[in-house]
Amino acid sequence: MASVADLLSEPAVTAYIHRMIGDDGIELIKRFPEEGEYSDEDLAEKTGINLNTVRHTLYTLYEKRLAEYRRLKNNETGWLTYLWHLRIDRVHDVIEEDIRNVIEHLDARLSFEERNDFYMCKDCGVIYTFTDAANWNFECPNCETMLDHFDNELLVSALNKRVQKIKESLGSD
Repeated sequence: MASVADLLSEPAVTAYIHRMIGDDGIELIKRFPEEGEYSDEDLAEKTGINLNTVRHTLYTLYEKRLAEYRRLKNNETGWLTYLWHLRIDRVHDVIEEDIRNVIEHLDARLSFEERNDFYMCKDCGVIYTFTDAANWNFECPNCETMLDHFDNELLVSALNKRVQKIKESLGSD
């Protein structure tokens, strides 16, 4: 298993994690003790990072399966304690999953752009599908200006290139 320092030495990993949890979050994972499980209060004390920041970071990492917890209940008080540990070693799989989700969304947008014909109001700058434009007799519903055909060929081409480039980076076509 790669250490946090090894993973953070990879610029793409650091950028991804930074976008997710920011500077304070990066500091927390750098200072997170390598072994064992810790409550959020213990982590705040050990790392010197604000408790709310620790909690926010842990929950954000948990949502991406990069942190896990074990819940303990104090039978006398009924209080729950969450003991956390990091799973940053999963970061490559999480990044790949996010990239695949991006490809799925881009493919859906590309399909929408290829399947439809568009019309645009030059005054408002709003773009409508053929169906919507036809329903309004090719008049803008906002300002009543006649709609002009909108050529989305550049957008389709750019989406195609982007999808192919991302798929190539994953080693799939």
